[in-house]
Amino acid sequence: MSIELRNVSKRFGQIAAVDSVSFGVGEGELVALLGPSGGGKTTVLRMIAGLEQPTDGDILIRGKRVNDVSVQQRNIGFVFQGYALFKTMSVFDNIAFGLKIKKWPAAERTARVEELLALLELQGLAKRFPHQLSGGQRQRVAIARALAPKPSVLLLDEPFGAVDARIRQELRDWLVHLHGELSVTTVFVTHDQEEAMEVSNRIVIFGRGRLEQIGAPREVYEQPSNEFVARFIGVLNVLELRVENGAARLHELSFPTHGVAEGSALRIGFRPYAVQISRDLAEYRYRATLQHVYFLGVLLRLELVTPSGLTIRTRITKDDFVRLGLAEGDSLSFNIREYRVLSRDGDALPPEVAAVHQAPSSYADGI
Repeated sequence: MSIELRNVSKRFGQIAAVDSVSFGVGEGELVALLGPSGGGKTTVLRMIAGLEQPTDGDILIRGKRVNDVSVQQRNIGFVFQGYALFKTMSVFDNIAFGLKIKKWPAAERTARVEELLALLELQGLAKRFPHQLSGGQRQRVAIARALAPKPSVLLLDEPFGAVDARIRQELRDWLVHLHGELSVTTVFVTHDQEEAMEVSNRIVIFGRGRLEQIGAPREVYEQPSNEFVARFIGVLNVLELRVENGAARLHELSFPTHGVAEGSALRIGFRPYAVQISRDLAEYRYRATLQHVYFLGVLLRLELVTPSGLTIRTRITKDDFVRLGLAEGDSLSFNIREYRVLSRDGDALPPEVAAVHQAPSSYADGI
């Protein structure tokens, strides 16, 4: 295990920024720390780097406890969100800075910098200064500087937060390629769930200072461990139901009770992709009007409104939208093909209970 946290906590006064967090990062793995602002992810990254000391617990790097080891001795490369480049130094000197501090011989410094300039596609920029670079180029220089001393671990704090959407996408692709080339153990912080899912091998999700779930991108999306994760990762429709006459109901919608007693509350969640729609009003059980269409590029987000006023969100491809000949104001039938039970009577369910359920697929199926 390249990095391991064992029951690590960090308190600032009476506030627990990180509360008894444990997880490991394998050698050569690319892991994202994901969560909302204030969730604890950046504090965890800073503790791994040695910029913050844990209040409790242990941090190990390659099996060695490093709680009391200085930043300089941890052999870690750290990239800050705001680049933190030296404005009065050239690209070459920025990248070589750490090597000079570590007293690498001049010839070895030059060879290492030239190697990184080629690897990070910065050839021809060695003599430029930070203000003469684009945002994407500055970020690559910052990463090159962190990689120069050949760290055992690379830490990135919101690495693409300061660039526009197009450059952000390019940098994501570039990071995946770079990681494939170097296989350096990498941990990066982000609040962008799409970024985490696209780039990382595994995602560690934080909320309110606690580790909520850790898993592969598909796992945390399709098998969220709790309602916080289900709501945070992707878009989720949530319905508050009540069991009446043997079914969990909300206006015209009804679902199996799953053993919940009559009169009890039940909360379910389902992804937009689980909502099937048709222009044939007899194909699916429920009726709705296509209220709004939001263009997202390849996908379109549709908002359906039922006769009782419920809003249901679904997504379809642009090609399917054109094929079906859809337009705002159309009357449709729809079905919810799968969903998760999030809570019963207000109490959250453990992951093994909050399983995926299949809803009836057609009007004839009934409940």
